[in-house]
Amino acid sequence: MSRKDDFYNRAKQEGYRARSAYKLRQIDDEADLLSPGDTVVDLGAAPGGWLQIAAEAVTEAGTVVGVDLRDIDEFDHPHVRTVQGDMTDERTRYYLRKALGVDPDPDDDAEPERPIDAVVSDMAPDMTGEYELDHARSIHLARQAFDTALELLRPGGSFVVKVFDGQDLADFRADVDREFRYVRAYTPEASRKRSSERYLIARGRTDAPVAEGDEVEVEVTGTGDEGDGVADVEGYTLFVPDAEPGDTVEVVVDDVKPRFGFAERVD
Repeated sequence: MSRKDDFYNRAKQEGYRARSAYKLRQIDDEADLLSPGDTVVDLGAAPGGWLQIAAEAVTEAGTVVGVDLRDIDEFDHPHVRTVQGDMTDERTRYYLRKALGVDPDPDDDAEPERPIDAVVSDMAPDMTGEYELDHARSIHLARQAFDTALELLRPGGSFVVKVFDGQDLADFRADVDREFRYVRAYTPEASRKRSSERYLIARGRTDAPVAEGDEVEVEVTGTGDEGDGVADVEGYTLFVPDAEPGDTVEVVVDDVKPRFGFAERVD
């Protein structure tokens, strides 16, 4: 029996809608991605195998919302919701936000609501057999998922996206690297042996206005529990050793975490 048949048969026996369900299970086992109570968005969710795995992982304490161009058969689980549409369409994004329970049409100057713990995407293009074209289309879909992750993920949140190997992958991964603390490529056992698909697993959405190595001028406005100076950069907290409230100093950022960072004085 081939590996493909094994996962297909297991899905039938265990009640999953697609063999691909085991990919997300293996990704979750590898990266400890999903936890009870999490809110998860699944892009390219039809027919619903990933939704089933995510729903099991977050339990009824969490929420899972799936989006796909195709209709997704309803689930019995009250904590699983679906939206039919294209994520490049503002109407789809409106209904996704509504399904998540956040303001679907926020004011331009309103602080964005970012309630999502994880965005996962198994989106893939219709295959043409022309490798370079299929690769380019896969990266295009991956960037759509990435845009959604940047819009909705809370600081510290996670992102998983399917990509195909090719010339554009390095640039895309570099963009993901800039927005997350940790990024790695992973191929689940459930992926077909000859497939070029990979999954980028990104953890720790930073959502910071600065990056490691940046030099900025900051005003120290407070003192942290460890005695470091505290500075605010566009709502993001930087801890600065050897600085007092009232100081205006030049610093170089040396560590960026999801909700705060550290910097050293250079003046």
